[in-house]
Amino acid sequence: MITFDRVAKSYHGHGLTKHIYSDLSFTISPGESIGICGANGAGKSTLLRMIAGVEHPTSGRILRSMSTSWPIGFASCFQMNVTGADNVRFIARVYRQDEDEMLDFVEDFAQLGVYMHQPVQTYSSGMVARLAFGTSLAIRFDCYLVDEVTAAGDARFRRKCDEALLERRDNATLIMTSHDPYMLEHYCTKGAVVYGGTITFFDTVGEACEVHHALQMRN
Repeated sequence: MITFDRVAKSYHGHGLTKHIYSDLSFTISPGESIGICGANGAGKSTLLRMIAGVEHPTSGRILRSMSTSWPIGFASCFQMNVTGADNVRFIARVYRQDEDEMLDFVEDFAQLGVYMHQPVQTYSSGMVARLAFGTSLAIRFDCYLVDEVTAAGDARFRRKCDEALLERRDNATLIMTSHDPYMLEHYCTKGAVVYGGTITFFDTVGEACEVHHALQMRN
């Protein structure tokens, strides 16, 4: 499980304080798939970073009994002057995975051919996306996080990403943020809305999207 216990989050800088959350208390159970709606700047990405443990709350506690991924498809972690293969090997060591097995998975998934052994800075944006998705999905986590984007590239690669994400959802926990209600309904069974420094959960994604839309019409 992942439990938020009276969590608050604020950012300080340049003489300003921005309060994102004030008092979050909720639990995410194993096997749930939750689609999160919210306007730009509402705190969706901050929430995922706290779930992942990348950022710590300003106050309160976050308790985890599940391993969590970084956001699926996140490419900013790559060293651009290092080969794709060496990037994968480094991440495998960080997460204590078998380097050869992880590299085999990413090579098969990303289908980069000889470019796997070239510096990432020589890749096109589509190739970087292939490497990012392959690396993100190569490690088996208890909870997968998806922030806004699910795939890039041609239709065949997008279909491969879709099938892989659905398989992970069926065997783990999935938490996704997106502005696309159809995407959220495709992958998730439950919904949530981030608004006004708090989060409200709903039994369906459809309910969450309706509430989110109504809130935006008021602003």
